[in-house]
Amino acid sequence: MTQEFKPAPIKSTISFAELDRIDIRVGTIVSVEDVERSDKLLKLTVDFGDHCRCILAGMKQERENPREIEGRQALFVVNLEPKKMMGETSEGMLFDIGYADGVTPALAIPESKVPNGTRAG
Repeated sequence: MTQEFKPAPIKSTISFAELDRIDIRVGTIVSVEDVERSDKLLKLTVDFGDHCRCILAGMKQERENPREIEGRQALFVVNLEPKKMMGETSEGMLFDIGYADGVTPALAIPESKVPNGTRAG
């Protein structure tokens, strides 16, 4: 029996100025590597057009073959302060859909290929 999905309540209202502070960009996932001693984390090397960065994502158990996302474009938050996890530093966040609701996450991807570094919004 499948349990019916019930959307979470909408968060409190924010201003357009607050929203404008979040820098979401398209990047191509160049490589996916395991993070040693972590059951969840993967290290993504992401090309943003003018530079590459390391983004850690807690998606190791969400896919049978995590490397299947290599070469795919996705959305990333790129202006978060760097965060150290399991001896690695993450320089942003993968913008995925479903994790917060307990749904198997899916990548947030552009409808068609766009240049790496293109901003969302």
